[in-house]
Amino acid sequence: MNDDSLIGISTGKRRGLTQHIFTYDCTLRDGEQCEGISLSLDDKLRIVERLDAFGIDFIEGGFPASNPKDIDFFRRVKEMPLVHARIAAFGSTCKKGTPADQDQGLADLIECGAPVATIVGKTWDAQVTRALQTTLAENLRMIADSVAYLKAHGLIVVFDAEHFFDGYKANPDYALACIRAASEAGADSIDLCETNGGALPFEVEEALAVVARALPGQQLGIHCHDDSGCAVANALSAVRAGALQVQGTVGGIGERVGNTDLLTAIADMELKMGLHCVGAENLRNLTRTAQFVAETCNLSVPAHHPYTGASAFAHKGGLHASAIARFPEAYEHTSPQSVGNATRMLVSELAGKASLVAKAKSLGIDLSDDARTLQAVLDDVKAREARGYSYEVADGSLAVLIKRHLGTYTPHFTLESFRVIVDDREDTGALAKDAASEATVKVHVGDRRIVATGEGTGPVGALDAALRMAITEYLPQVANMELIDYKVRILDEEDAGTSATTRVVITTSDKRGSWGTVGVSENIIEASWNALVDSIEYGLMRVEG
Repeated sequence: MNDDSLIGISTGKRRGLTQHIFTYDCTLRDGEQCEGISLSLDDKLRIVERLDAFGIDFIEGGFPASNPKDIDFFRRVKEMPLVHARIAAFGSTCKKGTPADQDQGLADLIECGAPVATIVGKTWDAQVTRALQTTLAENLRMIADSVAYLKAHGLIVVFDAEHFFDGYKANPDYALACIRAASEAGADSIDLCETNGGALPFEVEEALAVVARALPGQQLGIHCHDDSGCAVANALSAVRAGALQVQGTVGGIGERVGNTDLLTAIADMELKMGLHCVGAENLRNLTRTAQFVAETCNLSVPAHHPYTGASAFAHKGGLHASAIARFPEAYEHTSPQSVGNATRMLVSELAGKASLVAKAKSLGIDLSDDARTLQAVLDDVKAREARGYSYEVADGSLAVLIKRHLGTYTPHFTLESFRVIVDDREDTGALAKDAASEATVKVHVGDRRIVATGEGTGPVGALDAALRMAITEYLPQVANMELIDYKVRILDEEDAGTSATTRVVITTSDKRGSWGTVGVSENIIEASWNALVDSIEYGLMRVEG
């Protein structure tokens, strides 16, 4: 890790002639507060890995000691070989009437082992007196003592000035006194929070400019919510006024309307403002990063999302079509390739093939000299995606598909039949998730016919257990594979009846890492089985090389 790019958080360093803006991702904490999103521990770790590779400076992991999942997260993330990002633990200032060295929340921030502590503190006088029910002076004490205590323990400290812009409107002198207390106590970055999402860009820019003059030399950052649709614009306005750190989430997910879409803000700063965030090379992975995180959250990137949506560079026929061929800049504000997207009208068979060649290469398969197979795979992928498949987080299924087209795929086992029984007795009061499932599979391994029955808390778990029981004796490598995640999406949301198309994504791991597979069917069990088979087949392919 290059400490020079991270330790100097408060220096406002310049990289060459280009100002570096620190990127601070809150997806794992603020993003998970979005309605309908719940990330597993493995989900969170995979997102950390992807954001680190993308070049994010700081990744906020959550609240240490708040729940078993976050406790395990901070333990596990310390073992990851991150090359760029630093992990931040989130908490708050010490409680009223409690010395910093006796506050359990601050102790948890230190004990979790994260190098960065981000603490939120009140800056709106009404919040201090009505929400905290304490005095304005005591709140200043809480801020100063908390920052100083964490700094004394060697942590990088980010002070999140909650409701700063509301506080600044109501009582500018007190709001400034709060952040001055944090600054004098040694905060490395003071990030002004537009917590309610109601401020407009000119208001953010004006207030931040005042703060920059009041605290010369202090690094400032910005954390915005999108309740008025201005989060990205507000973040950019803050940068114009002197902010050197931008907080946000991938896709802008978050509580209520959401947060600053960090990826959109990064693209704007890099491509429109001439600033450095992740660099041009990493920026070309913007779309893939957005897709990966969305799929991990069991979402999809909205088609019309800036930069990363499928329609971001899509053009219909007629005037646009002919103009784009000669003069792309006429209807594309930036090069889609710069953010890893593509002009859909021109697709660009060449662009499509190039992407597939690169993807296949990453899976250890060379398609560069096989034009016929390449085109066949490309056509098949497009047809399958139209039916609901998504290969962005299903590398395993894509590898199996390519091998089929190459004629180099020989299944390790074949299915004769399977049956699943779900046993839920109403008189036991069992919850649906606790209903016992039993699966029987009949498979062939070579010339052997095997019948096996397995049990699980759900049909997929039962199928997985039965399949393993059937084949592990003949394919012992399967014993090292573990199903670690399972996601279901109903794709025909407007016709979500019994015939609705269902997409199942399974994540499997072994000692070498994890991979995803996908199945699509009107029958959720069949979709699950197809994803499960691909997961085993790809795992065996990885072992065999």
